[in-house]
Amino acid sequence: MSLNLEEKKAVVAEVSEQLAKAQAIILAEYRGLGVSNMTELRAQARKSGVYLRVLKNTLVRRAVANTPFSGLASYMVGPLVFGISTDPVAAAKVMSDFAKSNDKLVIKAGGMPNSVFDANGVKALASMPSREELLAKLMGTMQAPIAKFVRTLNEVPTAFVRGLAAVRDQKQAAA
Repeated sequence: MSLNLEEKKAVVAEVSEQLAKAQAIILAEYRGLGVSNMTELRAQARKSGVYLRVLKNTLVRRAVANTPFSGLASYMVGPLVFGISTDPVAAAKVMSDFAKSNDKLVIKAGGMPNSVFDANGVKALASMPSREELLAKLMGTMQAPIAKFVRTLNEVPTAFVRGLAAVRDQKQAAA
């Protein structure tokens, strides 16, 4: 089913809106992928906050023109599904994890603002920890010295109380 001019403009506007806040775009060829598999991929993408759509390459080329993702235009050949996310790692993780279990989904390329990488680059990006994991590690690292300081300060009165308890036990044993 072909789109009329107004519908095409609406699609380009919608994709441009997603690109304005995007940190990563992943392109994958879905040739031969069944409807049930595609529905599963969409559900995983939705859960991770990834905008996932099958779009005409010419419309996406128009949307990425004059954006930091314009380098991806040369990779837009064949039937592609586009994963766009604000988290740089989320789209790569969703697409790579799904591609591991479904050989019909082939990752072609990916991009971050002003950089483009091939399928191996997308796999490397997918292996990185997510933003939430990195923040948790950072908070743990920042909290560790403070927690150790508090434990050290607490050790002085604890040792004093243990000493008093030992003296008490010794006097009770002598009596």
